[in-house]
Amino acid sequence: MTTPKGTLFGNFGRKRRLQREICAGRDRLYRIAWSWCHDSDIADDLVQETLARALSKVETLRDEARLQVWLTQIMANLYRDQFRRVRPETGLEVDALTGADDPEQSVNRSQLVARTREALGRLGDDQRQVLTLVDIAEFSYADTASILDVPVGTVMSRLSRARRRMRELLEQQGIGCADVIPLRRPQ
Repeated sequence: MTTPKGTLFGNFGRKRRLQREICAGRDRLYRIAWSWCHDSDIADDLVQETLARALSKVETLRDEARLQVWLTQIMANLYRDQFRRVRPETGLEVDALTGADDPEQSVNRSQLVARTREALGRLGDDQRQVLTLVDIAEFSYADTASILDVPVGTVMSRLSRARRRMRELLEQQGIGCADVIPLRRPQ
């Protein structure tokens, strides 16, 4: 049986386009991976394996509009299966948070980031993943549930517990609501 010429070229074009889009998502995936494990080497390995798997299985993607969810789901599965054995040192990127502050503000911000890093590190993997997917990567609850393969209600309860625990941990360190750095960057 022969395949119509138009379909063959159409599938080839779709595959090439998706391959480019997958590779273009590397930086985004790295930021998420780093927020989960806080080790640049592990995050890089996780992203590399995610991209390799996605590129080898690009034909299995049904809904192109959900490409980012699909990629992040692959990465979450890899993290759960292979990379969770390594206990990460957690943190935030200080460089992304510093601006044109004066020296005193810069020191205060660095101390705040260090305390936030410590509090984030005290969260369990499940809570840290949900917090980063919803509050940093800005996935919807439904997409986060799909990525982590859990019900939406579980995402909501984990997120609520993670936010409450972060608030408690930061308050224990003397950080109030006015001092907190928003997880999302201004648009």
